[in-house]
Amino acid sequence: MKNNRREFLTKAVALATAAAVPLLPASAHTKADSHTDASPPVLPSLKGKKILITYGGWEGHEPQKFHDYIKEWLTKEEAEVQSFPSLDPYTDKTLMSNIDLVIQIFTMSQISKEQEAGLLQAIRENGTGMAGWHGGMGDSFRNNVDYQFMVGGQWVAHPGNVLDYDVHIIDQKDDVTKGLKDFHMKSEQYYMHVDPNVKVLATTKFNGSVNPWIDGAVLPVTWKKMYGKGRVFYSSLGHNINHLTEAPNALEMIRRGVKWASASKYEPMEKWMSPAYKF
Repeated sequence: MKNNRREFLTKAVALATAAAVPLLPASAHTKADSHTDASPPVLPSLKGKKILITYGGWEGHEPQKFHDYIKEWLTKEEAEVQSFPSLDPYTDKTLMSNIDLVIQIFTMSQISKEQEAGLLQAIRENGTGMAGWHGGMGDSFRNNVDYQFMVGGQWVAHPGNVLDYDVHIIDQKDDVTKGLKDFHMKSEQYYMHVDPNVKVLATTKFNGSVNPWIDGAVLPVTWKKMYGKGRVFYSSLGHNINHLTEAPNALEMIRRGVKWASASKYEPMEKWMSPAYKF
């Protein structure tokens, strides 16, 4: 009888102790992790940064409109902006050695050996940042593989042209995408050949309605990488300017990417290397 009573009391104490400890969901973070996840993104300031914009190429991607929009924003951010409707600045060694960031809006077209060499040297050796979106950076100079190596990917198709699709944010720790939610786009959905060692921040899934053999394919939409000393940011979103202004998260992601890339010369090099995408 005493043993039964002792067992009962032992079990009762154990149950009471368990009840006093709150059950945490599997996804619960530690206090430190929670604080980190809840903290706002920390991004470099553009104030005083020397930024070069080059624009031109295929008119279907509205290079002038994109130029005007991004230049106005950069000016409000107190950046020092120079813009040219050509690629000629890439051969100006003095100019390129003093630039903090290049934003290129130049779909298709051609780049000379001297222009390509000047751009790549500034990024690789001087630590100049590079940022862009859609065809203005990801479908430029189709014959130049060294340039594509720097970008980290190349456009190859947009099945169905302008259509509805979703963008999935896969990295909530990176300051470029922290706090952003998945969102909807109505634009060209870029199918790209991508360097497997870029840091993927957002993806999209294809439904195969146009090309059945890619049904369910998940491809990167936004990534960041290093090219030598230079930070490189790219987003495939934004066939036209209104496609971005109507998708606030898409536009915010690009603005953050521009800020991140602008700091190549001032912040430590980010290191990552994985043999395949992780999403």
